[in-house]
Amino acid sequence: MVNINKLVRQNILNLTTYSSARDEYKGGDSILLDANENPFGEQNRYPDPYQKNLKQSISKLKNIKTESIFLGNGSDEVIDLLFRIFCNSGKDKVLTFSPTYGMYDVSANINDIELIKVPLDVNFDIELKSTEPFLKDSQIKMIFICSPNNPTGNTLSKNAIEFILNNFDGIVIIDEAYIDFSPNESWLSQLDNYNNLVVIQTFSKAWGLANSRVGMAFCNTEIITLLNKVKPPYNISGDNQNSALNCINNKMFYDLNLLTIKCQKTEAEKALEQLPFTEKIYPSDANFILVKVKDADLIYNQLVDAKVIIRNRNSVIKNCIRITIGTKNENEKLIKALKKIKV
Repeated sequence: MVNINKLVRQNILNLTTYSSARDEYKGGDSILLDANENPFGEQNRYPDPYQKNLKQSISKLKNIKTESIFLGNGSDEVIDLLFRIFCNSGKDKVLTFSPTYGMYDVSANINDIELIKVPLDVNFDIELKSTEPFLKDSQIKMIFICSPNNPTGNTLSKNAIEFILNNFDGIVIIDEAYIDFSPNESWLSQLDNYNNLVVIQTFSKAWGLANSRVGMAFCNTEIITLLNKVKPPYNISGDNQNSALNCINNKMFYDLNLLTIKCQKTEAEKALEQLPFTEKIYPSDANFILVKVKDADLIYNQLVDAKVIIRNRNSVIKNCIRITIGTKNENEKLIKALKKIKV
C-alpha cells in the first residue's frame, strides 16, 4: 500500500474545503434563501456540487461504489487537479510516455512541473528497461499512462503497467478515454488492488458528449476526498449532469453508435490500405486510425482544401496522420478526397 498523504502537497493537506450553501443543506423541497440566487427563472439554482444522481447511475453502469467516483469538467480538469494535489511547483516531477495525449504536457507547464517523457518502443508500447530507473525517483510523484493511447490508438502492455503499479510509490493515472472502443478490459477491475491507482474515463468520446464536458475519475476514497477538497464548488453544470444522465438512461443509442463506429473503422481501414501513398496502418483500439503516409503535410493540406479536416501528426510521428471515424457519409467523402491526391 502506498502512503497517499506522504505524496500530497502540505498546503493541500492543510486546506479548509470551501463549504457552499448546498453542502450545508441536503434536504428536499424547501424555500431556498441560502445561496444568494435569483429566485426567478429555470436556470437560477446552483447545481448539485457532488452530482449525486449522476454518480449513482455511473455506479450501476460501472459496478463501482459512488464513494470511488469523482466527476470533473472534462478529463482535463481531473488531470489538472491531480497536478495541483500531488506536485510542488518547481520541485516535483511527473512521468509519461511519448508520443501521447498533449494535455499532460500542458498541465505540467501550467503547474511548473518537469515532465519526463520516456519514448515508447517501435510498437508504441512501454519499454520497461528505460522506464525502471525512474520508478525509484522520489521526486516523480505521478505517472500518466494513456491506454488506448492517443495518437497511436493501441492498448499498452498489461504486464508493463502491472510492473509499474507494483514498483512505483507514487500515483499511477491510467487515462482510458477510448476504452469503450477497445476489446480489452478496463483497469477499473484493479482499483481494490492498488490504492495509488486512478482510472480516468470520459463521456466525450463513445458517449458523444464532448460539448458537455463530463470526465470521470475512479480511485480510492482517500484520493476522492482530496479531489473534492480542491475542485471548484459547482464544477459541472446541471444541464451537463442531465445530459450524461440521459445518455446512461438511453444506453441503446450508445450501443448502436459504438457498433456503427467500429464497423465504419473497419471499412475505412480497408479503403485506406488501397491508397498508393499509404505505408502503414497502425493497430487501433480507439475511434481513430493512425496512418503512415508518404507525405503527411501535403496530404493534410490538400484535404483542408477539400474541406476535410484530419489531424496532421507529422511533428510527433514522422509522416503520420490521424483520422477520426465519422459517419458513413463523412468517411466516404474522406476516401473520395484522398483518392484525388497525388503524392
